[in-house]
Amino acid sequence: MKPNQQAAGAEDIVIVGAGLAGLATALGLHRKGVRSLVLESAPALRASGFAFTTWKNAFRALDALGVGDKIRKQHLQLQALRVISSSTGETVQEQDLTVQGKRLDYVDPSDAVGFRSVTDTIITLRRGPHEIRCVRRDLLLQALAEELPADTIRYSSKIVSIEEEGSVLIGCDGINSVVARWLGLAKPSHSGRSAARGLAHYPDGHGFEPRFLQFIGHGFRAGMLPCNENDIYWFFTWTPSDNDKGVDESAATMKQFVLSKLRDSNVPAEALTVIEKSEMSDVLAAPLRFRSPLSLITANISKGNACVAGDALHPMTPDLGQGGCSALEDGVTLARCLGEAVLGGGAKGAGTENQRIETGLREYAGIRRWRSVELITTAYVIGVVQQSHDAVLSFLRDRFLSGVLARRLLKMADYDCGKLSS
Repeated sequence: MKPNQQAAGAEDIVIVGAGLAGLATALGLHRKGVRSLVLESAPALRASGFAFTTWKNAFRALDALGVGDKIRKQHLQLQALRVISSSTGETVQEQDLTVQGKRLDYVDPSDAVGFRSVTDTIITLRRGPHEIRCVRRDLLLQALAEELPADTIRYSSKIVSIEEEGSVLIGCDGINSVVARWLGLAKPSHSGRSAARGLAHYPDGHGFEPRFLQFIGHGFRAGMLPCNENDIYWFFTWTPSDNDKGVDESAATMKQFVLSKLRDSNVPAEALTVIEKSEMSDVLAAPLRFRSPLSLITANISKGNACVAGDALHPMTPDLGQGGCSALEDGVTLARCLGEAVLGGGAKGAGTENQRIETGLREYAGIRRWRSVELITTAYVIGVVQQSHDAVLSFLRDRFLSGVLARRLLKMADYDCGKLSS
């Protein structure tokens, strides 16, 4: 971390959780000259999940925060997306991620809550080239933390109570968020699916092409993609049955379960090799949960001087690869809205500081509400369709829907959260 060069008053803005959303928000505020305090319950930065697919929208956010190029230097840019049917072994969709596509303008639905005029909500999507990298969480968290003043993160700390008056409180405390519960957000629901994730390390280089491989159907959804020249990240989602009891008792049993499922399908040998290469300590499994998108339409994303971001706001299934990306979007958007409210410049300078902060948080909530609803809904639908073992749906997916789903995945990633200044 950098030496502290900002004025006192960090505890006026308290961020709960030093994950992607929390550190992105803190760094965004720091860039605007506003201090904050990040409370992290763990004794050090945590990087659960190994890595995540970092799409174009995430790099726009990282560029706004000033760390995009640092992350680019540490990770490979993927050149292609290939979707393979696990039932037939056929490639059902292949997308060149380097091709420049068409420009598309659309109206941001956040205008529906009245925070901006229609002329301010025209968003431009420039399809392709689609910058996609598989980013290691530990490296990204470290990059964000290194840009913060040395005393910004307070480890082994957590909130014990929440009061209506006092510091600005930003809940970036994950899917089991205390702040989200205080705001009255709906409890995340179980999707009925689970996921295993792993990381294969090749000290002498893996030699795999820089492409994103997906395997769909046959009752599961899997994929793998290289992070750099030495690491390959993989994932596997499925719907557990009574026959699967005990498979998640240890990393060893989980790994063998995944291998058995892939061996019973038409999956290329290179996929098996990657999973076999993974160390026991590099395999994790967890049930997939999401927050009902309908509940978010009217939910209190902010109330007074409190709000939520990241998984505390929009836990979703991983089928879009947008959980971490949207957390970075949240961080930039929240830092912009809150920072300008605190600084009181321009048109947002009217009213007391508390009034400006409440207005700024409501503006953030309005912007992120509809984006969150769309991401959660799209991820859920894509996961159900891609993983399905139903004969009719599998036929339609492999013959007709794979291209639609792939294009939808890319479209959701072609989003710009904006800069730190309006």
